[in-house]
Amino acid sequence: MCATVCSADSAATVASYRCRIVEHHWVNQRYKYIRLESGTPIAPMTRPGQFYQLSCPATADAQPFLLRPMSVYGAGPESGRIEFLYNVTGVGTRALATLPVDGHLDIVGPLGNTFTFKPSFRRILVVARGVGLATMAPLIRQAAEAGTAITAIMSARTAGDLMEKEFLRGASAEVHAVFDADGTSSVEAVEALARRLIDAQRPDAIYTCGSHRLLMLLQRVLEDHPGIQGEVAMEQRMACGMGVCLSCVRLFDCDGDKQFLRVCREGPVFKIREVVGEVEFG
Repeated sequence: MCATVCSADSAATVASYRCRIVEHHWVNQRYKYIRLESGTPIAPMTRPGQFYQLSCPATADAQPFLLRPMSVYGAGPESGRIEFLYNVTGVGTRALATLPVDGHLDIVGPLGNTFTFKPSFRRILVVARGVGLATMAPLIRQAAEAGTAITAIMSARTAGDLMEKEFLRGASAEVHAVFDADGTSSVEAVEALARRLIDAQRPDAIYTCGSHRLLMLLQRVLEDHPGIQGEVAMEQRMACGMGVCLSCVRLFDCDGDKQFLRVCREGPVFKIREVVGEVEFG
């Protein structure tokens, strides 16, 4: 099978938790940070790459119906602590942004699988853009704690959107920042940069999140480096988050065997090489 399916043990930990909002503030003009505290020790059971479904509140202007999937930005060190970093962009996240400190938020999880990381890795290359930085932050922490060298290509619209400090959270890394504003974030420029870094540093693994164009360019790059592991944490619209509604299926190619897999259940982390770029229906 293409992906690592959640184990029975991890599925058994999925539950709904009512959390107190300990901290909630703007990071910049587009992103907010929220820190929650649960009476249940959810941090030890939460792994890098996993996500929770958040119950966004009803407001005078909107009544979000579906829960919103959100990647974990941080878990711990307190056993009940969980953190999210999110882009305020739609009905649900605009409603979420109104919640006050000392208010409460219901979350469901942890959901999905996790990144494949080995403490023996000498170096990893992380390629991330926008809110995908939040998904990769726990992986950065895991690698730093293992003593693994980190190289990061960080893509953003402008320097003001980069959030390097929020991404690294104190970890040491070789950062290469690219921006839409000056053209350095173009597919051609990032692909050339990635190839130079891989040739010079020979990382053990490459990780990315969210951006379809970053995923596709890394898929091309990895064709020339069969010995390097490549994984992507995929972003996909979903309803239930439990694998029941099938609204988040994507097509994957496992050694020539094409199959649809659920991003919420078999993912959200998949092998970069197995993602099929474009799918035509009809």
